[in-house]
Amino acid sequence: METTLVRLASPVTDVIVRCRPAAEILYWGPHLAAFSPQDVDSLSRPVPNGRLDVDVPVTLAAETGRGLFGSPGIEGHRNGLDAFAVLTTVEVRQPDPQQLVVVAEDSQAGLRLTTELRLHADSGVLQLRHGLTNLHPGDWQVQRLALTLPLPESAAEVMAFHGRWVREFQPHRALLAHGSLVQENRRGRTSHEYFPAMISGEPGFAEQHGRVWGVHLGWSGNHRLRAEVKTDGRRLLQAEALYLPGEIALAQGESLTTPWLYAACSGQGLNGMSQQFHRFLRQEIIPFPRASARPVHLNTWEGIYFEHDPAYIMQMATQAAALGVERFIIDDGWFRGRDHDRAALGDWYVDPHKYPQGLMPVINHVRSLGMEFGIWVEPEMINPDSDLYRAHPDWLLALPGYLQPTGRYQYVLDLSHPEVFDYLLMRLSWLLGEHPIDYVKWDMNRELVQPTHQGRAAADRQTQAFYRLLDVLGERFPQVEFESCASGGGRIDYEVLRRCHRFWASDNNDALERQTIQRGMSYFFPPEVMGAHIGHHRCHATGRRHSIAFRGLTALFGHMGIELDPVRADAQEQDGFRHYVALHQRYRTLLHTGCLWRVDMSDATTQVQGVVSDDRAQALFLVAQLAMPEYALAGVLRFPGLDLQARYRLSVVDHPDLKPVIDGGSTMRQLPAWMASPTEFSGEWLMNAGLRLPILNPETALLLALDRL
Repeated sequence: METTLVRLASPVTDVIVRCRPAAEILYWGPHLAAFSPQDVDSLSRPVPNGRLDVDVPVTLAAETGRGLFGSPGIEGHRNGLDAFAVLTTVEVRQPDPQQLVVVAEDSQAGLRLTTELRLHADSGVLQLRHGLTNLHPGDWQVQRLALTLPLPESAAEVMAFHGRWVREFQPHRALLAHGSLVQENRRGRTSHEYFPAMISGEPGFAEQHGRVWGVHLGWSGNHRLRAEVKTDGRRLLQAEALYLPGEIALAQGESLTTPWLYAACSGQGLNGMSQQFHRFLRQEIIPFPRASARPVHLNTWEGIYFEHDPAYIMQMATQAAALGVERFIIDDGWFRGRDHDRAALGDWYVDPHKYPQGLMPVINHVRSLGMEFGIWVEPEMINPDSDLYRAHPDWLLALPGYLQPTGRYQYVLDLSHPEVFDYLLMRLSWLLGEHPIDYVKWDMNRELVQPTHQGRAAADRQTQAFYRLLDVLGERFPQVEFESCASGGGRIDYEVLRRCHRFWASDNNDALERQTIQRGMSYFFPPEVMGAHIGHHRCHATGRRHSIAFRGLTALFGHMGIELDPVRADAQEQDGFRHYVALHQRYRTLLHTGCLWRVDMSDATTQVQGVVSDDRAQALFLVAQLAMPEYALAGVLRFPGLDLQARYRLSVVDHPDLKPVIDGGSTMRQLPAWMASPTEFSGEWLMNAGLRLPILNPETALLLALDRL
């Protein structure tokens, strides 16, 4: 008997797919406790007058050849022919109850499409991809290959993310009644500008209420995402790798596989969606080499820049250890000729003038202090002023005959060139094989301009080669952790996360800006992979000044690090860094394993987030005042995620020296009564009635802890 209807089920989400005559998702929503296959008859569509005489489904392939006049999921041709494929299911497989494979073919066009779907049982995250194979002689030129997910008519508001360098993960929203909302990235990496994710939901959806459907494309290169309303009112989300002209041509027997698309739907607002994604990542993707606490970093960049003196760096390490630092990283400037950012990228040899005895004296000193050692690299790049460029100008990722602009005084190496790949693998294997290195900060500071290999577009090949380089290094050096850094947040996605262990969220350590950046990143990533550093009291990116308390509390809800020269820091500053490092270490198990909540507040100037342990015995909430409050009184914080039946002790862990006017304060004549000493409340009361907050000055924060009695 041919399989027509397949149900993938989880405790939170169900997906029902009609597999024949083509794969079409009929239902993607909350778990159905009493589903019966005949229930799908209720969704049988009428055929409207004035249009085609047959019903046209929005299939997972969204073929134009069926008469679907919206955005197609597959576009291409064979020298102008075979351009309107109609893919009909020829095989349905279900390797296990959580997986579905649908194989469809068009024998006339000579194409086979294999669609894989996985619904993860615990998280409810749906994972899917296409594989396209050319079955006939002659190249089939791929222009587009997208994944298409249907949405209900109620999903009329779209939320996506924009940004730029030092201002990543900025959310924006739009109501969508007609047409499409499209975001494209053509910069050759995941990009600061358009994170590859979209969220659609009922108008007015928020952190704690509303039905939402969110998708993320796990891909570190060019991409396109689209939310669309067809003229018949049906809605869809579509995601794809974006291919440059002539980039993908499939010879007979060759296949192309799309990136994985990850999707989650929630009836509990954005928090429910995020919690599904976080659970999925923790169970399926995040590959920490060691089951130990995430070590606190000190990165030398904002402390010394290119001024490397081993004796002084060892002093920095000694002071860093005294602050509680657990991993010490030497940033840019350690390799031959690297005295500024205009030279030496590509020459991955220790600078004999700066390090006459090599790196080992510094490494040994760092490790003798009980810290791990890390180092910065930017392997994909090359400066024109470098020995490597002078020897191999033909190794560039560039279009012959054209002079492309430099970016950050550098070009990009063509990783799909075998000699380039072998050279980088050799030098990185030397670095990691000859030195006891625990961690690599892998940077990528330039977009791809004219990305070609032997004259043909090769942005996709470049990304695949980057993955392959990290894969080989990961196999050779499984103990090494990698950070994905691309001028900060330019390469952050689920596919690179399969190969790295941490993201540098932004080059901006300004605590006020970081409040928004880190909140935006939290929609798709849990705190333990988000690098969050306490920077200098005067931020290098913005020039703004913040107290050590605001900087420390902002960095608390991530993978903490510090950026400073601890030798030059005065005693007061060192005490502040030491305090917040210790505070993070005290709570990091909770922060890196618990359930993250973003709290809806009536005043947008007050931003609240918290983490509640899985057993609901412990919670930590941060109240950040971003600007002058809208009202004279602060709002009420209703704590989400607690145990309704339990009682909790509420305590103030950290605050910005709050006191009434009579004692020299400026915002309140009288503090809330609960601030006088640890107080007990029921979980039910805290969730429903809440806590009246004190009035905070702009750019300050309050940290509250809850412990179940």
